[in-house]
Amino acid sequence: MEYDYFQLTLGRERTAQKVLADHLYGSAGVQAVFAPLLGFASDQALVLAAAGARVSFTPGVTASDRVRLTPTLRPLDEAPPQPGGIYVHNWFTIDGGAVDEFVRLSGEAWPDFEARFETKIFGLFLAEEDESDREAGARRLLLMTRYRDLGEWQTSRDPTTDAMAVFLRRRELTRVSLARACVLMPREGAN
Repeated sequence: MEYDYFQLTLGRERTAQKVLADHLYGSAGVQAVFAPLLGFASDQALVLAAAGARVSFTPGVTASDRVRLTPTLRPLDEAPPQPGGIYVHNWFTIDGGAVDEFVRLSGEAWPDFEARFETKIFGLFLAEEDESDREAGARRLLLMTRYRDLGEWQTSRDPTTDAMAVFLRRRELTRVSLARACVLMPREGAN
């Protein structure tokens, strides 16, 4: 299953993310709506939907960008992200020929990483190649990881773990990474 990842700019209304989430969770194919926590502008929202799903945005959306994503090792099924905690959306730009090695190293590190910390990898997605990727000889991947909280994210940076040793090898393939935190907006009526 492929996905569409939307980065939306919303109006100034204080409840814009909640209104958007309440509206979109009624749409077929919408997996998740995320609100900014750290690193995103306060007027942004992120939406993960099945590729090609008819996603109708609320009138408060002033701009949108879409990236088509293909899962690599995860998610394995169509289950939506687990509620609670925080999600870190980490965009990696890597050398174009290094996708398979990057994915392999990620999968090698995850068992130790998830066993040591209160965290769960939701997905590692390969972004559809665009013109700038081709010109630069690069590829982009999005890693979506759920953590108990920001403190758990900080604790997981421990350089002495087996997972971190593998992540350091993965870093050698990485041109740049951008990690930003957000929260999964609850579905209406969910506890």
